[in-house]
Amino acid sequence: MNFIDFHCDTASAMLEKNEPLLTNSLKIDVERLQEGNALAQFFALYIDKEHHSSTYNYCLEMLENFHEELAINSDKIVLCQNYKELILAQKYGKIGAFLTIEEGDAIEGDLEKLEFFKNRGISLITLTWNYENDLGYSNYEWRDQEKGLKPKGFEVVEAMNYLGMLIDVSHLSDRGFKDVLEQSRKPFIASHSNSRSMTNHPRNLTDTMLKKLADAGGLTGINFFNNFLIDGELKEKLEVSKITDMVRHIKHIKRVAGIEVIGLGSDFDGIPNPVEIADASEMSKLSDALLKDGFSYDEVEKIFYKNGLRIIKDVLT
Repeated sequence: MNFIDFHCDTASAMLEKNEPLLTNSLKIDVERLQEGNALAQFFALYIDKEHHSSTYNYCLEMLENFHEELAINSDKIVLCQNYKELILAQKYGKIGAFLTIEEGDAIEGDLEKLEFFKNRGISLITLTWNYENDLGYSNYEWRDQEKGLKPKGFEVVEAMNYLGMLIDVSHLSDRGFKDVLEQSRKPFIASHSNSRSMTNHPRNLTDTMLKKLADAGGLTGINFFNNFLIDGELKEKLEVSKITDMVRHIKHIKRVAGIEVIGLGSDFDGIPNPVEIADASEMSKLSDALLKDGFSYDEVEKIFYKNGLRIIKDVLT
């Protein structure tokens, strides 16, 4: 079965560890994506802004490195920015690569930099990571849940709607989620977030948020990090992420918000713990588990790629 994964940190890991795109020691490479039958992979340019004097410059460095790797492997994987380009890639037997930025600070509060990144292939921006930035506040450790978008954040939401870019609210505070919901004229996503009712972690979404996201035509990508999946109290030990817990979250989200709001957001190469789905080549383990648990084939297709195709078609230009 095809899949669209809305979040991985492979692009940043490639630069930091000097790894190529075709085959590497990471969780995602072209060969693993081919083996797993990937339709598209969203590659995040992840930035910890506390470690870089210029998030913009570091983001550019990652972007140029990834463009070089795409050029080397152009017979197998191609940059896409919209639905038509993805369907064309599929027609020629290529994987669609969508580029994203995980940390809105990369635009340094400058809408011209936002448009520059759009023109260089960026399709999605995660508005915050774990820190406050010029756009708003994160949901790191519950500390800023009631603080939302800043004036520049509202401007960026409006500009991203105009430019045909996907707004990503994973990592954003609860109040920020509400602000995006009220401000955005187009569907938005939580690229890698699970259910807070199933695992009480600030990075997950409440049932109300999931319902609102579904009503807005959006999507949340199931994250494979153990502490976002675990059944019970969070533990310091990073245990293996279990497929049964992924299914548990998916069943709950389907029950409270519907099947159309569910997608995949593995967070491969960004999570520190082992996963029963070892890498991108093993995504079928999850589809098999869902089918075994009573999901219909059409429902699993919606989770794996059809809901993603809808979002891409509705938003990206």
